[in-house]
Amino acid sequence: MSRIRIGQGVDAHRLVAGPALRLAGVEVPYERGLEGHSDGDVVLHAVASALLGALGAGDLGSHFPSSDPRWKGASSDVFVAAALALAKQRGFSVGNVDATVIAQMPRLAPHRDAMVAGLAACLGIGVDRVSVKITSTDGLGAIGRGDGIAAQAVVLLEESGGA
Repeated sequence: MSRIRIGQGVDAHRLVAGPALRLAGVEVPYERGLEGHSDGDVVLHAVASALLGALGAGDLGSHFPSSDPRWKGASSDVFVAAALALAKQRGFSVGNVDATVIAQMPRLAPHRDAMVAGLAACLGIGVDRVSVKITSTDGLGAIGRGDGIAAQAVVLLEESGGA
């Protein structure tokens, strides 16, 4: 029987004027983007956090602190790549990923397939092992006012026999 590890991650950022909106490694056309020390991609942040959680390796901030200027404006796929490298080093590979984007605005449904493909490419797995769901808060709270976007992710790691 193979070993499996499950991790979950959550991230949220404020929408602000200026930066491009990136979700799951995909640029989404919108007049505002996500504020963050890096590119603010909440989906990739949640996935990287879930990977680290599955490994019992702490949180995203302990690996990539916002106080470190190296991560200023960094593409979030760097964080996912580092977490994947750690998983591989410990003998695990990604079985599947399930992510949920929580946003009132912009409408993200037309971009869902691109986000699935972007996330799969970032993880180096097939699109059949990636799920991206989109929901809103129906006007409740800061996200419902259109002030920000959040994401949650669950990752299954399977023993790959590497370590």
